[in-house]
Amino acid sequence: MLKILTKLDYLLKETLIGLQRGSWMNWAAISTVTVLLFLFGLSLQTSWQVEKLLYQFGSQLEVSVYLDPGVRTESVEPLVSTMPEVADIKVITKEQAWQKLVKELGISNIEGATQQLGENPLVDELKVKARNSEVVPTLATQLAKLHGVDAVQYVDEAVRRISQLNRGLSWVTLTITIILTLTAIAVTTTTIRLIVMARRREIEIMQLVGATSAWIYLPFILQGIAFGLVGGAIAWSFISIIQQFLGHLLANQPEFIKFLTNGLQLTPLQTLLLPLILLNFGATVGLIGSLFAVQKFAKS
Repeated sequence: MLKILTKLDYLLKETLIGLQRGSWMNWAAISTVTVLLFLFGLSLQTSWQVEKLLYQFGSQLEVSVYLDPGVRTESVEPLVSTMPEVADIKVITKEQAWQKLVKELGISNIEGATQQLGENPLVDELKVKARNSEVVPTLATQLAKLHGVDAVQYVDEAVRRISQLNRGLSWVTLTITIILTLTAIAVTTTTIRLIVMARRREIEIMQLVGATSAWIYLPFILQGIAFGLVGGAIAWSFISIIQQFLGHLLANQPEFIKFLTNGLQLTPLQTLLLPLILLNFGATVGLIGSLFAVQKFAKS
């Protein structure tokens, strides 16, 4: 046990010495990894949020049927209820809609607001929920053909556009991630090589006393991993700060914005996974860069 602790103590000391001698080059490597992981973390989080938003839209997918002025829901609802694609119908009279609108606008005198406009300007509405999202376009077409229906709206187009945006962002993110990953590996490799060259005399002495290549160069590999871990921690800190800022900014927004905000919140599992993924990704980049750096010297 004592022997293992002694070896660990040596490795940690050698790693710290290497980090100290790297000076500004260390921060160049860490900064590059931080930028990589920050952008990767934001894109991964955005991807999760968009997928959750799509699911939230899909799970609440319904068709809004607006009737012609003067047409009441009693004359249209029976026709809608007979359609096989319909799972549920919610009636919103123009009086209910007007009261809700006036309340959201902060007007306390509903009768006064109505008198100023002459009459209630809204129309009756039916919230029709389909049995599944696949039949929504067909259902919307059938509803639009009914007598007394003025307009039909549903969020299918919005969902489709969000899906297209998500796919586009995924390709852009993949391209940027590959470029920055290669850059981070190259910078890490260069940094570790400079540190190895600065300690070349010490390495030659260790080789003369019989130290193996694995034992000599392991501290340099640990330094590369340290670059990735520090970069991951910094990137996660920046992402957390942005999350908190946006959370405070959107706290007092209208209901629809709050609906979107709730849809953009990560699950507890995703909140736990994101920093772990960033740290592992950073450690992997640092490991690959350091292995490239010591490979040449280990063979010589």
